[in-house]
Amino acid sequence: MSKKAFITGVNGQDGAWLAKLLLDKGYEVYGGVRRSSAALMPNLDFLGITDKIKISEFDLLDYSNIYNTIKDVQPDEFYNLAAQSHVGTSFKQPLTTFQIDSVGVNYVLDILHNFSPKTKFYQASTSEMFGGLDYNRPEAGYSEESPFHPRSPYGVAKLAAHWMTVNYRESYDFFGTSGILFNHESELRGPKFVTRKITLHAATWANGNKGTLLELGNMDAKRDWGWAKEYVECMYLMLQQEKPDTFVIATGETTTVRDFVEYSFAVINREIRWEGEVENEKGFDKKTGEQLVGVNSEFYRPAEVDLLLGDPSKAKNVLGWEPKVKAKELAEIMVKSDVDRMKK
Repeated sequence: MSKKAFITGVNGQDGAWLAKLLLDKGYEVYGGVRRSSAALMPNLDFLGITDKIKISEFDLLDYSNIYNTIKDVQPDEFYNLAAQSHVGTSFKQPLTTFQIDSVGVNYVLDILHNFSPKTKFYQASTSEMFGGLDYNRPEAGYSEESPFHPRSPYGVAKLAAHWMTVNYRESYDFFGTSGILFNHESELRGPKFVTRKITLHAATWANGNKGTLLELGNMDAKRDWGWAKEYVECMYLMLQQEKPDTFVIATGETTTVRDFVEYSFAVINREIRWEGEVENEKGFDKKTGEQLVGVNSEFYRPAEVDLLLGDPSKAKNVLGWEPKVKAKELAEIMVKSDVDRMKK
């Protein structure tokens, strides 16, 4: 008999990749989506798996809806990937972010513990919980033992959900695992996120259109960027362990936003020449002189996280997982995909 998995946010980047992975492994996959998104499945359509998933309307803020869904499905594994996941938006909508990303997780944990205790639970935590401050930044990268200091409402909400997952694990012998994933992107990433914003602009220029100016915030921000398709493998592996635990998933390498811009435009054979500093920094096509990139202070965060670097040693040793795709290859995958989609 096939295992049953329920994925919240199944139409998001990670949800779609995870659904495909589980389907390939013979799982019966159920997906929860908000009512407003129920008719929009572009990521699942892109992967050709929309018709293979049992979709149900799911709201992390509706206790009765969560209860009825879990009661009906009785999943073997529950992956909570749904969230208000945009850091910038969390500053504008802090209460909504906390309700969805923290209170909603509490609802799920309570219902699973009381009504489906054999279900294994995965919580999508985030590197934003660390905060990237100088005093708490380990040289080798943040590990599972590093101190937390979130610098956004999003990070705060995710940290609350993370600790609640640990609390249920330690208090009730509940199989609750937390994956602290560092930045992971793919060709399915939403256009509001900086990496996809960059690759979409590069693809626009590649297809013969003079794209609008690519405006970005902190060009010196460093992130540990990996490929989401590889990272969802860790979610699955975490729930196959004998005991629940917490794992950092990362590449162990950092890349600046500026470098990711260069990698992306290099894919379409455009080399960038930089001029100016901070808010006056501009990127020009080295051959044609056309301006491709500019800085807009509106994209600065109220509390900036300058560097996030992960130490994936535990995932390597326990899960047997290592990332293969790093930032340069990731940019190439995303740009080529965007170029092809624009042509179609």
